[in-house]
Amino acid sequence: MFEVPWSEYSADLWEGLLKTVSYTVVGFVGAALLGLAVALLRLSAVKALRVPALVYTELFKNVPLLAVIFLTYFGLGSVGLKLDAFQAGTLSLILFYAAYLSEIFRSAINGVHNGQQEAASALGLSGLSTFRKVVFPQAMRLALPGTNTMLVDLLKSTSLLVTISAAELMSQGRLITSATFRALEVYLVIAAIYFVLCYPLSQGLLWLERRIHAGVPLSVARRRRLREARKLLEV
Repeated sequence: MFEVPWSEYSADLWEGLLKTVSYTVVGFVGAALLGLAVALLRLSAVKALRVPALVYTELFKNVPLLAVIFLTYFGLGSVGLKLDAFQAGTLSLILFYAAYLSEIFRSAINGVHNGQQEAASALGLSGLSTFRKVVFPQAMRLALPGTNTMLVDLLKSTSLLVTISAAELMSQGRLITSATFRALEVYLVIAAIYFVLCYPLSQGLLWLERRIHAGVPLSVARRRRLREARKLLEV
């Protein structure tokens, strides 16, 4: 054990780590935006909008991520739409995880009590303002646990991009294994790096979730308004 000259491969591991983080950030942001759009379509009163969103959700929920990766990288390339590894990898993650996030967001929006919308309407808020200022903030609070789980899962799923040589951590591990023939040691180190990435992230998200559910204001503007309100109450 521990006979691999890791100093020679530190640059490769660092590059793989940065690639993994890049895939995670771009994939999650894209999936969250697309997932929210699909969730809103699922909640639309127009059937012509609901049905395609439902088909998309059920399709990607019941197809393995590896198949999606192969379709975007090899399948699209075979019909003339050639994507590089980063484009195909991020697109696969976005399409796959948007389906799950859309279900989380849809359930969270439905979980906001109808009385909240009725109260906002009584105050004269428009439908858009009601959603933006009343429904959406409460829905995001409800969606936080599931969204956090999806983020950590997406980070771990970037390892599947090794199948298209995406230069992330698992791909670098495979190259180091080919050069050193020390598979057990190399993959133990790669697994340890994933743990170091995922565990603090999951604990940090759990801490954030507890803070939000405790009602602690996170934005600077909201904290300032809360301090001003407290001063007024003290007077």
